[in-house]
Amino acid sequence: MQPKKVTKIGVLTSGGDSPGMNAAIRAVVRTSLYEGLDVFGIVRGYSGMVDDDIHQMDSRSVANIIQRGGTVLKTARCKEFFTPEGRQKAYENLKKRGIDGLVVIGGDGSFKGAQKFSNEFDIPCIGLPGTIDKDIAGSDFTIGFDTAVNTAVEAIDKIRDTADAHDRLFIVEVMGRDAGYIALHSGIATGAENILIPESSTSIEDLITNLTEKSKRKKLVNLVVVAEGDKVFGGAENVSKTVKERIPEADTRVCILGHIQRGGAPTCLDRLIASRMGYAAVECLVQGRHNVMVGIVNNQMHYTPLDLAVKETQTIDQEWLRIVKILAS
Repeated sequence: MQPKKVTKIGVLTSGGDSPGMNAAIRAVVRTSLYEGLDVFGIVRGYSGMVDDDIHQMDSRSVANIIQRGGTVLKTARCKEFFTPEGRQKAYENLKKRGIDGLVVIGGDGSFKGAQKFSNEFDIPCIGLPGTIDKDIAGSDFTIGFDTAVNTAVEAIDKIRDTADAHDRLFIVEVMGRDAGYIALHSGIATGAENILIPESSTSIEDLITNLTEKSKRKKLVNLVVVAEGDKVFGGAENVSKTVKERIPEADTRVCILGHIQRGGAPTCLDRLIASRMGYAAVECLVQGRHNVMVGIVNNQMHYTPLDLAVKETQTIDQEWLRIVKILAS
């Protein structure tokens, strides 16, 4: 069957915000206009589809946004969209404007919504991986990850300065409820002595032994980087409690970086990949390649069917964990 021709595209951002989303929106809008298509911005993700908060965009709509963090289209989580009635309302709002293609910028939950919506109403959807966690399979990078990890690195570098001044042990918590990529990359880049992530179980005894051994070697400055979703300890506060109980002589401090990692101007890399992905998303719809997630693998565009993208997660290569062990010794 010949895929139907797309003439009007809707674009939305959904789930957690990530730096670079605006660059992706800009690329979708301007590529659509270049291809002679009408393009509509859907405000607050799927909530905007249900509530009919949809407006047509032109080139000026996306002027001066590529350098901004967050998302000019806003984002929200929408329980109503995950009901048949909510999706029907969303479809009617698209239908009355003639919108016959969607670009969804978000994470796993956003793609699940897009997949279900497309299957029910035969509206082709293209997913762009917008999440700081880099936990979606099918792309070497996700939009926002590079900025978030650089924000964490900058903060941890500053923490190391004060740790050195006072001979302290700092336990730094970064974002990553289910994925440890921010902790892993920022920990390696800042020379952390221990990195605790959900994908790898570091036992309490191993951590205490490691810190005790370094103390014996008169290594007075220690950094432990922990992902918020670490399965063994459950975050920096619990790590600190354990360390204080087992190594009471250690001058221990906790720093939770929190939502600072989501904000700020996107890095050059995030602007570039978001622009490439946004352009490729529109080209997919024009060429009849539907219901895929656009990613970049080995610096080449890579397309993963949405039904696979929602099932698979990015796994951490064991070599990274070996690098951590060797470089922190």
